[in-house]
Order: sequence, then structure tokens, then C-alpha cells
Amino acid sequence: MIFITAKFLIKPEDADRWPEISREFTEATRSEPGCMWFDWSRSLDNPDEYVLVEAFRDNDAGAAHVTSDHFKKAQQTLPPHLVETPKIINTTLDQDDWNTLGEMAVD
Repeated sequence: MIFITAKFLIKPEDADRWPEISREFTEATRSEPGCMWFDWSRSLDNPDEYVLVEAFRDNDAGAAHVTSDHFKKAQQTLPPHLVETPKIINTTLDQDDWNTLGEMAVD
């Protein structure tokens, strides 16, 4: 799977509204056949920072995502709400879902 984590620094005046601002893009991405998950979290240390954790089934699914109409639209509509270019980690993993964190096993 392709596993991606990205940090988005949102303009302070837009940070509380970011889930609404990004909703159309988020919902469209989640409905892609190759999308495994596409989840936003807000930083506990910086309320203007959102972290996106996403995964796609394979390279074909990743390519379909970045060439989709909703991705192209997001490239136009989301950056005006950002302070800077998002930071990203993008890698391919040999697994197809989350593993359990054995060091914190719950009986």
C-alpha cells in the first residue's frame, strides 16, 4: 500500500473551519475505489496544524487519486487557506491494513 502522512499549516482565520473547507475533497477521496483511508487530525500542540493520514491500495490507486478531478480542484481551492506548502512523507509498505501496537496490548 501507499502510506502518506502530510502536515497542513492552516491560516489562523480558517483553522476552525478546515474540516468544512476540505470536506468535499475528503469525501470524494474517501469514495475512490483504491482509497483505504483518508483521515484528518488536529494537532494538540498547534491548533492551526492538521495532519492527514491516508493510504491507497497500490500505485494505480495513487495515480488515480492525483489525476482525479477532485484532486485537481483541491489544488486550486485549498492552498488559499494555507500558510505554507504542506509537508509530506510518502512511502510504500508491504501490508494492507493497520497492525496492532503490541507494546500497549489491551487484555
